[in-house]
Amino acid sequence: MGVTSPAGNIVHTLKGTSGDKFEFKAPRSGMYKFCFHHLYSTPETVSFYIHVGHIPNEHDLAKDEHLDPVNVKIAELREALESVVAEQKYLKARDTRHRHTNESTRKRVIFYTVGEYIFLAAASGLQVLYIRKLFSKSVAYNRV
Repeated sequence: MGVTSPAGNIVHTLKGTSGDKFEFKAPRSGMYKFCFHHLYSTPETVSFYIHVGHIPNEHDLAKDEHLDPVNVKIAELREALESVVAEQKYLKARDTRHRHTNESTRKRVIFYTVGEYIFLAAASGLQVLYIRKLFSKSVAYNRV
């Protein structure tokens, strides 16, 4: 995955990972491109959440004496809370994907198990018929 700035420069790259989260500070405003690469021919589901935030520092705030670092802390707490909410959404989506995978795996295991039982019952029935045929009187007299 790569993030490209409006000027065409690559700002952030992430290779060969799944389920990771990252953050970066945009050097300038504008339209950023997020490119996801999948090397295999199998279909892949990509889910992502983008949060655009701004934490003002003390230099960005007004210079009036009544403003204090409490405003900066409030903004930081707001960003932290939004980060926690985003993490909860990510974990819920991940839980849903894992539940779907577990359900599909469970269905396949049940299908193969039932198929195996049917095959074993059929093989056992054929063995019983074969052994009965071997010990039947007509076959036994013909062998002697």
